Amino acid sequence: MTSNTSVLCFFKTLICGLIAASSSLFAAINLPLHSPVPGGIAVLELPRKPASESHNLSASYLGSRVMLASPMATGSKHWQAIVGIPLSAKPGSHQLTVSSGQGKQSNITFDVKPKTYKEQHITLTNKRQVNPLTADLERITREKRLMVAAFTDWNTSLTPSMILAKPTTGPLSSPFGLRRFFNDQPRNPHSGLDIAAPEGTLIQAPAEAIVVATGDYFFNGSTVLLDHGHGLVTMYCHMSRIDVSEGDHVQLNDTIGLVGKTGRVTGAHLHWSVSLNNARVDPNLLMQNNLPPP
Repeated sequence: MTSNTSVLCFFKTLICGLIAASSSLFAAINLPLHSPVPGGIAVLELPRKPASESHNLSASYLGSRVMLASPMATGSKHWQAIVGIPLSAKPGSHQLTVSSGQGKQSNITFDVKPKTYKEQHITLTNKRQVNPLTADLERITREKRLMVAAFTDWNTSLTPSMILAKPTTGPLSSPFGLRRFFNDQPRNPHSGLDIAAPEGTLIQAPAEAIVVATGDYFFNGSTVLLDHGHGLVTMYCHMSRIDVSEGDHVQLNDTIGLVGKTGRVTGAHLHWSVSLNNARVDPNLLMQNNLPPP
């Protein structure tokens, strides 16, 4: 084999590796705000890898696969991991596990900083929405399994946008992360944003997505879940009407339903959750104007 042929083969292999890597892993131009707190997002730079190892590059955090952005897309010299941090995460040292195409693994250590969220006390007249009956609990468990299946899906058919549009008009009535008390009983933190809007207000897709679940849930009321690809899933609750079906392919600003007051509510509003690698994160970090977290 001549030297020119060897060089040509080398560059052909390199280019094929880069094309394969960019098509099989998420490539994004815009990255979300780096906010490594419980309920936040950590944007982490991965060690530089040769093209042969980048072909099957992947990363995981707390047992869930993590979204990656390629150097070609971001203009960086390194791959970037976009890591959703759950509200239950303890401040301190955390690890991202990176796997290469050669079967090698390495850990990247990053710090999760403490964040204190405000309290919210809500009074509900429907006592079952605070202390469900045994039959209610069975229903709640079934519905939770359906939602977890949607949150943990890994869809590579879409290239997700990391900049999301606000899905309906109206002011933010309850911020993300509130420590909630229903009838003075502590419950899970508020894992989304509440947007105050009159019943019947349009709800629109914040980016391209596939509808992965719809239903009438005990706590969430009429609900839609959208899969934007690579572990990014958004959820819309308390709707008065659902205008999409499971499997539908929606584009930015397509109508998916109407604001309502179904499920556990005190009035009409949209509860909007954003999930990244099965961690509910502050939607402000991905909104179009990249608002800082409240």
